[in-house]
Amino acid sequence: MKLRDLAHARAGDKGDISNIAVFAYEAGDYAFLAEHLTAERVQAHFADILTGEVTRYDLPGLAAFNFVMTGALGGGVTRSLSLDPHGKSLSSSLLELDLPDPQGR
Repeated sequence: MKLRDLAHARAGDKGDISNIAVFAYEAGDYAFLAEHLTAERVQAHFADILTGEVTRYDLPGLAAFNFVMTGALGGGVTRSLSLDPHGKSLSSSLLELDLPDPQGR
């Protein structure tokens, strides 16, 4: 199962820091995502581009998570040769993350 089956995401950036907010479609999926969508999994997913750390902030009232990724944008918008220096496509990339199938789906 892909993360996109359970959630949607939005990305933002500032300098060389990208943040991705992930929102569960159903509040009941929040606990499953909290268990399987860890900062370590996100770090591994973006290992080819990250030079810094990933921090996850839990937002249970919104059934959401915010991932702050340092060193994610090749030095920042004005320093990067990346096709997407703002990192907006990183949220779409994260939604391709493979998750185990929750029971009953």
